Amino acid sequence: MAALAAGAQAPDFTLPAMDSSQQSLNDLLERGPVVAFFFKISCPVCQYAAPFIERIYKAQPDKHVSIVGISQNNQKDTARFIKEYGLTFPVLLDDTESFPVSNAYGLTHVPTIFWIAQNGPIEISSVGWSRRDVEDINRRIADLANAPSVSPLFQPGEQVADFRAG
Repeated sequence: MAALAAGAQAPDFTLPAMDSSQQSLNDLLERGPVVAFFFKISCPVCQYAAPFIERIYKAQPDKHVSIVGISQNNQKDTARFIKEYGLTFPVLLDDTESFPVSNAYGLTHVPTIFWIAQNGPIEISSVGWSRRDVEDINRRIADLANAPSVSPLFQPGEQVADFRAG
C-alpha cells in the first residue's frame, strides 16, 4: 500500500503531542493548510530532512500553515531526536504498537510529507526526500503569506540531494 496520493482526502486524526496535549487534524486545519512530516528517529533520510522542515517552520512570518512532525517512536526517543536536530515545530506521537495514523495515510516508508489543504484534500504527497517537493512547500507558504519573495531554504554552497529514497 502506497502513501495516500495527491487528491485524496486526508483522514482526520487526534494524537498526543510531546507536551501531552491532544492535537487533531481538524483543529489544525481551522487555521489553514497543514504540513505533516511523518518520521522515525532511526531513519537516515528523516534525519536528513528534519532540519529542512525546521527551516521552513522558522521562516514562516505569520504561521498561516501548521507544520507538525508525526513520530513513529515513543516520547523519550522522540524528545532526544527533537533536541539533537534542534526542532521547534510541534511533534505528535503515533502509537508505536499499531501506528493508526501512519497506516491511515498508507505509509510504507518514511519520511513522508503531506501538504493538506485547508478543506482537507492532500495536495502534495512526498515519500522520501524530494528537494522539488520541499521547495514547493516552501513556495506555497510564501504565497499564502503574500511574501514578496520566498525565503531561501538552502544555504550557498550547501550540497542538497534532489532525491533520497526513504
